[in-house]
Amino acid sequence: MADQPDKSEQTEDPTQKKLDDAHKKGDVAKSQEVTTWFMLLGSALLFAIMAPITGAALTQELKLVMANADRYDVTTNGFAQFMNTLAGTVLVTVLVPLGLMALFAIAANLVQHRPVWSVDPITPKLSKISPIAGFQRLFSTEALVNFGKGLAKISIVGAAVFFAVWSERDQLDTLMTVDIHLILADFQALGIKIFIAVLAIVTVIAIADFMYQRHRWWEKQKMTVKEVRDEHKNMEGDPQIKSRIRQIRAEKSRKRMMAQVPTASVVITNPTHYAVALKYEKDMAAPVCVAKGVDALALRIRGVATEHDIPIVENPPLARALYASVDVDDTIPAEHFKAVAQVIGFVMRLKQKARWKA
Repeated sequence: MADQPDKSEQTEDPTQKKLDDAHKKGDVAKSQEVTTWFMLLGSALLFAIMAPITGAALTQELKLVMANADRYDVTTNGFAQFMNTLAGTVLVTVLVPLGLMALFAIAANLVQHRPVWSVDPITPKLSKISPIAGFQRLFSTEALVNFGKGLAKISIVGAAVFFAVWSERDQLDTLMTVDIHLILADFQALGIKIFIAVLAIVTVIAIADFMYQRHRWWEKQKMTVKEVRDEHKNMEGDPQIKSRIRQIRAEKSRKRMMAQVPTASVVITNPTHYAVALKYEKDMAAPVCVAKGVDALALRIRGVATEHDIPIVENPPLARALYASVDVDDTIPAEHFKAVAQVIGFVMRLKQKARWKA
């Protein structure tokens, strides 16, 4: 239990991933009282609809037995065959309600949560067979709550059944003296009355228990700040690793950019804070920015340009404007064509004079 987070630290609502992981493990908000309510409702509907039909079928079979009781020879195969037929009738009569009750049980789960396909709840675990863990579960708060809830439910439902039957106590005394068909009708009416009384009580219990189980499950799913942060790291990537990747990519980009400085036609500076290296050839539609930088990177561009005899022109307004408006490997914007053309023209005239002197 040492690796379990402190309940006081679980202050954050669970993320969707946490809820999805819990669902995959079969950990969902579920109230057994809701399942009980659905089973009672199914039982009541089946009792009201099928009791006359099944009662009539069984009565007919039993009448045959009673009317011909003196004709059956218990030592022959005929009696065994008759009993097998009677058992088949009873079995079919019982299987149909059982199948419908299974559907009600499935519906009870579907109204509480999404369908769950998980073997985790039934996977053998040492904690489930540990005497210490079993003792802790036996005397846990949850066990005490379930025990108290069970006693209260039995008491309340028992009282409801008692008052429902008590009002019919005079009629019960005469059931043994009336025809069997009347007995079945009276029994059905009394059964429906009991079902209604029990359902009324269990409805309140089911709603209250579902709200409690839902709240308890939500509180269990809550996360600590560290868990939320760790989950975010796992889903989005560690910020430190992402920062390091960005640094590596930026460094590679800078190295590639600095390798293009020697091909530049001119470097426009401000005079040390900004540096923009431009390349222009006669077959190009417009000059292209091959490198740019500020502060330390600007000094490196100036240094490489000096080493390779690239002309450096100080034009602070143009340097700042080009740095802000053009990316590396892109052509300069049209609004700077005139100013850049003047600079490149000046550089080309200087190169031409230098060749004449040579």
